[in-house]
Amino acid sequence: MVGIGNAIVDVISIEDHDFIATHNLLKGAMTLIDHNRAQDLYGAMSATIEISGGSAANTMAGAAAFGGDVGYIGKVRDDQLGEVFAHDIRALGVRFEVLRASVGPPTARCLIVVTPDAVRTMNTYLGISTELHPDDIDPDLVGAAKVLYCEGYIWDVEIAKEAIRKAISICSSAGGAISFTLSDSFCVERHHVEWLELVDRHIDLLFGNEQEICKLYGTGDDFDAAVAAVQGRCKVAALTRGAQGSVLVTPDEVIEVPPAPLTQVVDTTGAGDLYAAGFLYGYTRQMDLAQCGWLGSLAATAVISQFGARPSAALTHLLANLNSIRPNSIRF
Repeated sequence: MVGIGNAIVDVISIEDHDFIATHNLLKGAMTLIDHNRAQDLYGAMSATIEISGGSAANTMAGAAAFGGDVGYIGKVRDDQLGEVFAHDIRALGVRFEVLRASVGPPTARCLIVVTPDAVRTMNTYLGISTELHPDDIDPDLVGAAKVLYCEGYIWDVEIAKEAIRKAISICSSAGGAISFTLSDSFCVERHHVEWLELVDRHIDLLFGNEQEICKLYGTGDDFDAAVAAVQGRCKVAALTRGAQGSVLVTPDEVIEVPPAPLTQVVDTTGAGDLYAAGFLYGYTRQMDLAQCGWLGSLAATAVISQFGARPSAALTHLLANLNSIRPNSIRF
């Protein structure tokens, strides 16, 4: 499988709740910021950990941790953070061959503040990641993918949007499945008209949480209404509900998958990304949908039990737990 998205380095610190108020941060959300704001926040943060990130990149890293054959397309500069990103993702076994740019804005970074309740507040400077160009799309890599995974965050810039559309066209024409993550409720709000058309015409596998799917179909807080609205518009909509597990919606059925057992929550960063990783790994191995969802739940639980948005070790051991899942219910 191949992912495409904003290539970002996560800069993570643990702060108390007062930090959120002092710096006027929107707790639990992803907020886009400019370079000056990024510098100011970085200067105020306590000791940090720098790990290559980005939503789709995290998903590809998770799929690689299961043993999947994975590639990634994203844009970085030839600076220190660009080197961090390239090194980290390649070290995990992900194919990453986009040339680092010698001119333009610096490599993107996401300043992530984790509070004692394990909620992450993200402030993202997109830098050169927004300059992903259609010429950066490797047609051989994308054309060979069983699944192309596209990140909604990247839709904010026209040239990057063109790159995604090019990748979708290549992969679809070659017989691959197209998957798309809604990424964030604010992204959905900005692009819901285009994304409704995208889901209806191009997307096979749709990922999102309950807030995002409700926002996409304008159902307020009525999750069941959103499920009814998306049913039949794509092959599978995989919708996460936090502690309630996930719901898989196909044209013929709705499968409820329970959450995986959880002993502790350290950092919720990357939960949705790793859910998609587990699901897609199972999907490319032709597992049944309930098992795909369960593998997603296991991967999400593994990542929120540690610090950072990527698994700290291989996830192959989770495959032994696949047969323990039975759907709670199936509604036709």
